[in-house]
Amino acid sequence: MSELKRFLREWVGILVIAVVLSLVVRTYIAEARWIPSESMLPTLKIGDHLIIDKAYFKLSGLHRGDIVVFKAPPSAQKEEDLIKRVIGLPGEKIAVKDGVVYINDQELSESYIAEKPNTDFAAITIPEDKVFVMGDNRNNSYDSRFWGTLPIENIIGKAVFLYYPFKDVGVLLSE
Repeated sequence: MSELKRFLREWVGILVIAVVLSLVVRTYIAEARWIPSESMLPTLKIGDHLIIDKAYFKLSGLHRGDIVVFKAPPSAQKEEDLIKRVIGLPGEKIAVKDGVVYINDQELSESYIAEKPNTDFAAITIPEDKVFVMGDNRNNSYDSRFWGTLPIENIIGKAVFLYYPFKDVGVLLSE
């Protein structure tokens, strides 16, 4: 009987360690997410599963083109987390004219969108603690054009790896 107790104690210990480690990883390091809408087409499709980095991006900073998951700001009047691409960085001037995004009066090259936005957006300067995010499916995305700039503190993590469907597995690069 003592061998059985020792065996069970070892397994319980292993399970406790595994649960604690998985909670630490999910809370502070990385998390799996799935895509619920078409706002990031053609880059991400409904049902795609990805890993978001919750730690390293805080050290390396945000870059234009990063795909981020974030808590919607109060002005968005949504409770759920959203996923969009960082288009404008703190201190930059951003505008959308005739379907073209301009950063500091320079046209932004966007190979990741299927169609140009059909709405204009008057120039604004992005505050120092915020970013401007947009969905890749510009004409079917509820984003900074509608609810304003996103506080950086709302960002949960950066999408780094697509793991399902298997035919699309790969690293998600900033463009």
